[in-house]
Amino acid sequence: MYAVFKTGGKQYRAKQGDVLKIEKLELDAGSDVAFDHVLMLGEGDDVKIGAPTVAGAVVSGKVLSQGRADKVHIVKFRRRKHFRKQQGHRQYYTEVEITAISA
Repeated sequence: MYAVFKTGGKQYRAKQGDVLKIEKLELDAGSDVAFDHVLMLGEGDDVKIGAPTVAGAVVSGKVLSQGRADKVHIVKFRRRKHFRKQQGHRQYYTEVEITAISA
């Protein structure tokens, strides 16, 4: 069984045992987390689509770690105008292992 859920403004497709890097949650490593904003559940040909969410569906997980992604370099450059601007960004994330999907 798989589920599509929403957290941090993004949608994730997950099944039991998957490890996902999601937007940062203020939780300690080892704590449990439940995502109740489930948009879709599916198993084979049996698919339940929510309007906007599937009632009573919960995706449970366990927080593995907190971290930062690789650096993304932003460069703005205008030729012949003596303009160059550089910036870097590292996004925070929370690594979560999906432990159960319940309808």
